[in-house]
Amino acid sequence: MKRKITYLVVILAGLQLIGGCKKYLEINPQERVLLDNYYTTPQDAFAALVSVYDRFGFQSGGLYDKVAIMDAASDDQVAGGGGPSDINDLQVVNTFTLNSQTGPQGYLWNKGYAGIFRANVFLSKIGGINMDATLKARYTGEAKALRAIFYFDLVRFFKNIPLLTSEVDPKQIYDVLQVPPADVYALIEKDLTEAIPSLPNTVVGATEGGRLTKGAAQAVLGKVYLQQAKYAQAAEQFAIVNGTTPGQANTTYGYKLLANFGDLFKVKNKFNSESILEIVHSNASNGGWGDAGASEGNLLNIIVGPRGYKPVLASAPDYYSGYSFLVFTKEFFDFIHFDPRNKATVANLDSLEKNGIATYEKGYQNSGYFLEKTIGRVADKAPTGQTELNFPQNAYEIRLADTYMLEAESILQSGGAVGAGSRAYQLLNAVRARVGLNPVAVTMDNIMKERRLELAGEGHRFPDLVRWGKAATVLAYKGFTANKNEIFPIPQAELNNTKILQNKEYGGTK
Repeated sequence: MKRKITYLVVILAGLQLIGGCKKYLEINPQERVLLDNYYTTPQDAFAALVSVYDRFGFQSGGLYDKVAIMDAASDDQVAGGGGPSDINDLQVVNTFTLNSQTGPQGYLWNKGYAGIFRANVFLSKIGGINMDATLKARYTGEAKALRAIFYFDLVRFFKNIPLLTSEVDPKQIYDVLQVPPADVYALIEKDLTEAIPSLPNTVVGATEGGRLTKGAAQAVLGKVYLQQAKYAQAAEQFAIVNGTTPGQANTTYGYKLLANFGDLFKVKNKFNSESILEIVHSNASNGGWGDAGASEGNLLNIIVGPRGYKPVLASAPDYYSGYSFLVFTKEFFDFIHFDPRNKATVANLDSLEKNGIATYEKGYQNSGYFLEKTIGRVADKAPTGQTELNFPQNAYEIRLADTYMLEAESILQSGGAVGAGSRAYQLLNAVRARVGLNPVAVTMDNIMKERRLELAGEGHRFPDLVRWGKAATVLAYKGFTANKNEIFPIPQAELNNTKILQNKEYGGTK
């Protein structure tokens, strides 16, 4: 698990829900911890909770994660890589040619339901453990909030999904049915609402960094409300997270925008004041190619690095040569070129080469513009293990600039005050002031522009376009089909011999 806490592996005897549930495991009691003998001590509870968190930070053995998928689907980036079939799951997302058998949806589905399975087992067992009541309540809250996060991604990405809140009897696994999305959202809201009171206001990054807090759960709940166009409720949750005075520290949670935008992406600056929820990575796990997906390193760091990178001058950036994925388009570079966030967002390899500073190989769909925010650095090489799989940069799931802009959007969409001096105005322009830009009016066009500039390459652009109803227009050049590609096809493996039905957008009946 990618957390800065002591790790203890929990092997649960049983079925890995839906995607993995169709393969039974042969359990040797002398070599495995059986479920019936587990969940007896507080230490068991903690280790089991760690196993739920593990799925939150899980990456594909194909060297990508949720952020990479969302970036490849956006208008700002292309899949890139070494050729048109390199990490094919990203290529078909980039061109919107994915289908039930081809694409990254198996990873998204299995990650979510494996996490839900573990959370459900945990929640069914923790009640029987004799332990401190406050600690038990916190662990329960974390498990519920994690389950809500898993379901939020699944319902956004697939729409028609099964809703499971308890362990599924193996005899019934093939009879699981989908439910209306509204039912899933109701469970998500319930889980988060019940979880928030028992979560801590803050955690110590050095020992508990990456664990859920009240603010993180409230930020997720705000996003859940916004996704359903419950704007007033979304604004209420974001306001708690963002604090009384935009631009100043939240006196309860300590959140505050960093003074320097570029500092957000420095590897050593983990769990900073702007971080609300991070996925934690490490360069000390000794991960190798045999377990790439289970590596503790950030796989995005290696896949976005420039291919065949070679410094020429001592002043050249210490990029680690990577695989040239998720390069920015020329259109995006022109869009951000004169914005103060350009240098911390875009690595201009063509400029480095033209000025004799460094050279690199031109990968597939090369534009010369790479994702500076997450390129692996030589200085961060792993002390042991496979370097490519063990870069330690954390990934933001939610940060404060994101929730500032989402609250401004929620206020605007709910008909609240947005004039000069209003809270929405202060929120939007605090993000701009941080990089030295003058205030602008609170309009949807300005919010959309600001989110594109501020959050580039962090996995937000594609979900934003879908939520705003702009995806069909903006992504038409990539092959996006309206009323289809807003969601993913359900993986074929989940349809075989089950009662799960394919989404009608992909030729199904659901």
